[in-house]
Amino acid sequence: MGVFLAPMAGVTDLPYRVLAREHGADLVVSEMVSAQALVYKNQRTLDMLTIHSAERPCAIQLFGHDPEVMAAAARIVYDLVRPDMLDLNFGCPTPKVVKNGDGAALLRDPRLVGRIAAAVVQAVPIPVTAKIRLGWDQGSINCLEVAQVLEEAGVHWLTVHARTREQFYSGQAQWEWIGEIKARSRIPIVGNGDIVSPQTAQAMLEQTGCDHLAVGRAARGNPWIFRQIKAYLTEGSLLPGPTLEERIEVALRHLRMKVAYDGEQRAVREMRPHLAWYLKGIPYAAPVRKELNTATTQGQVERLLKELL
Repeated sequence: MGVFLAPMAGVTDLPYRVLAREHGADLVVSEMVSAQALVYKNQRTLDMLTIHSAERPCAIQLFGHDPEVMAAAARIVYDLVRPDMLDLNFGCPTPKVVKNGDGAALLRDPRLVGRIAAAVVQAVPIPVTAKIRLGWDQGSINCLEVAQVLEEAGVHWLTVHARTREQFYSGQAQWEWIGEIKARSRIPIVGNGDIVSPQTAQAMLEQTGCDHLAVGRAARGNPWIFRQIKAYLTEGSLLPGPTLEERIEVALRHLRMKVAYDGEQRAVREMRPHLAWYLKGIPYAAPVRKELNTATTQGQVERLLKELL
C-alpha cells in the first residue's frame, strides 16, 4: 500500500515533489501538462517536465482530448525525461480546462477516454495510469463505465477522486463509489478525496478496500502528512505535527529550491500561496503573511519568515 502525492496545478512542481518524497510520499505526480503545448514545443511547458533523481518514482500527468496528440506528447515525455509512469488527467474540473473538452469534460464521452488511454498505452513502454472523477454531475455518475473502459485500454492503475465535476472540491467525497469500482476492477485502485489526516486515511482504506491512497489539498504546506499517515497505518502511532521551527525550516528550503529552479522573481511570486499554507494556524502570523504577499525578493521572504522564530 502506497501513499502518493496527488497532482495539483500550481503546487506539485519539482521543488515540492522533492520535499514530498523526502517526507515519505511513495510516489509523486507532476502538475498537469498540456499535450497540445508539448507537441507545439512550448518551452515553458517543456520546462515542466524536468525530473530530479531525488523525486523518483515520479509520474508526469498529461491532459488533452485528441488520442493522436496525447500519444505524441507521451512519446515526447518519455524520450526527454523517462518518467517512471505517465498519468492521464480525466478529472480536472476547472472551467478553462473543461471548456476545451479536456479534464473532467471527457467523462461525458467514455469511448473517447478509452481511445486516448489505449493510444498512450501503445505509445510508451512505461506504465500508464489515469485519474478520474465520479462523473460530470450527480445525475450522470458513470465512473463504473469509465473505470471499465480504462482497464480494458490497459491502464496500470486508476486514481478516483470521489467527487463529480459539478462538486469541484465542495461537499463530501462519496467514498462508496471507490468501493464499487474496486469491487469490479482487476487493476489497483487509488483512493483520493478528503484524506486530511492519518485517521481519514485509515477510514478510506477500511471503507473502500482501495489499494493505495493519494493525498492532494491536505499536503499543501504540509509534507509531513505522508510520514504521519504511514506511521499510523503501519504502527498505529500518531506522530506529532511539525514545530514552528520545522515549518519555517522547510518553508525556507522550499523557497531556496524554487529560486534555483525558477529564478528569484517567479519563485517569490509563486511561493506566496505555499507560504500561506506553511503558516496556517500559527498564532500572530497574520501581519507576516500580509507582508509576504507583497515581498518581491528572496531576502525579504527569508527575513520575514525568520521573524516568526
